[in-house]
Amino acid sequence: MILLLPSELAKKQLYGAPLQFAHLKVKLRTLEGTGGLRWSISVTKQLLNEAALSDFEDYIREIPNFPKKGIGFKDITPLLRNGLVFREVVNRIAEHCEEAQLNPSVVACPEARGFIFGSALAYRLGAGFVPIRKPGKLPYNVAKVEYELEYGTDTVEMHVDAVELDQRVLLVDDLLATGGTIDACVKLLQSSRATIVGCAFLVELDFLGGRERLGDLPVISLVRYAE
Repeated sequence: MILLLPSELAKKQLYGAPLQFAHLKVKLRTLEGTGGLRWSISVTKQLLNEAALSDFEDYIREIPNFPKKGIGFKDITPLLRNGLVFREVVNRIAEHCEEAQLNPSVVACPEARGFIFGSALAYRLGAGFVPIRKPGKLPYNVAKVEYELEYGTDTVEMHVDAVELDQRVLLVDDLLATGGTIDACVKLLQSSRATIVGCAFLVELDFLGGRERLGDLPVISLVRYAE
């Protein structure tokens, strides 16, 4: 007989050290000459233990000169296609939120890759999910904020009833670069008089200074690139 114990139990109980994705396989077997049954407990780390998982950068590849020359694009699809690593990313962000007692009731995300992490994180935290979209994508009445790009402007929108007065909102996206989009999302939520409890990202490009645009807001990022 094999019993699979939850990874949370394994993480908290096994040798006093956290082991993410460790499934305890408890095998009940008869041992010759013992006259009885003994428990044999073996630990299978389905992929990696916490120490190995601490470097999510291993699952992010850089594509040079994409989408234009001089840009090194951070491709997160290798991470997304690995279910255990993707789950650990969501769990790790959730743990940071819980440790900081952010307690969001809603997770808000700009399209499109933000939706991938935001919806999973909202589920993990037991929070609602609010999509922030580009113009013309939402069917109901919208609030909007226009912001500047390197060349021209762009706009983010959300439904006027997406958040309530003083509702605790966590902003989530896959990557923090210059901070223009997420700063516009902050202003959009502030215009609706929501309470922004923090921002969370998988990747942060430190050399572009996006964090500075977010002022005193708590910022969570799991992978940071200095250059």
